[in-house]
Amino acid sequence: MATSAISLRPGLWRRLLRRPAALGSLLILAAVLFSAVFLPFFLGSDPRQTSPETFVPPCGVHPFGTDLNGRDLLARTLEGARISLLVGCTGALVSLLIGTAVGMVAGYTGGRTDALLMRLVDVLYAVPRLILIILASFLLDPWLQQALSAFQGGRWIGYSKIAILILALGCMEWLTMARIVRGQVLSLKTLPFVQAARALGQGHLQILLRHLLPNLTGVIVVYLTLTVPAVMLDESFLSFLGLGVQAPQASWGTLLSDGAQALNPVRSHWWLLFFPATLMSLTLLALNFLGDALRDALSE
Repeated sequence: MATSAISLRPGLWRRLLRRPAALGSLLILAAVLFSAVFLPFFLGSDPRQTSPETFVPPCGVHPFGTDLNGRDLLARTLEGARISLLVGCTGALVSLLIGTAVGMVAGYTGGRTDALLMRLVDVLYAVPRLILIILASFLLDPWLQQALSAFQGGRWIGYSKIAILILALGCMEWLTMARIVRGQVLSLKTLPFVQAARALGQGHLQILLRHLLPNLTGVIVVYLTLTVPAVMLDESFLSFLGLGVQAPQASWGTLLSDGAQALNPVRSHWWLLFFPATLMSLTLLALNFLGDALRDALSE
């Protein structure tokens, strides 16, 4: 099988780990993921438990301090990491599935189908994302809450906004992926190995899945690492505006919103903004550096 300009090849991990930026990014992401998943079991503090200890600065008992309601900021920051990473990764996977499917169909079929799908992409690019999020939340949230209320006694009803964010952001971030995949397919389908597959009588679906898709894996993986931070930024912005994750749940966006509201000229509760912003910035930088390093390693 022929290989495209960017494809997954043997020795990828070795080439990737030779790059200091990639190694550092992987270590940061592993530390954030490990802390978000396992550290809450050792803390013993509930991120939603209020107490009289309001606006306590960082100390031994509360390493990140406490907020207006006396909640431990370290526990809330880790909860925010779990939700933000969940939305970012699953939303990026949704966009990957849609964008890859649309791009492959458009590039392979060509003609009117290609023109129709690309005009759809152009139209969706022109629609403001904020309007789509508000519309999706208004239409889907009541129905989803009702559906979740009948599931396990309604314990999942608070996750309706998160599910809507994942679907809405995933259904908006696929546009660039579709264009990139389409461009690759347009060049790949003229190569001899595709012509040989057609001559052997293989169907269109077989050619797409067995010959074209493996040669697109490198491009898809690289863009996926860049889509995750984009989705996380969108979620944080929406949560900052109050359109995303709702209290008492926490995401990095809601924590940044709470921290910004606590800043005033009289007394600055700096820790409410500093720790969530630092952790979020490190994660986003690591994801972007990893995407760049992965692209360079795949191009060697």
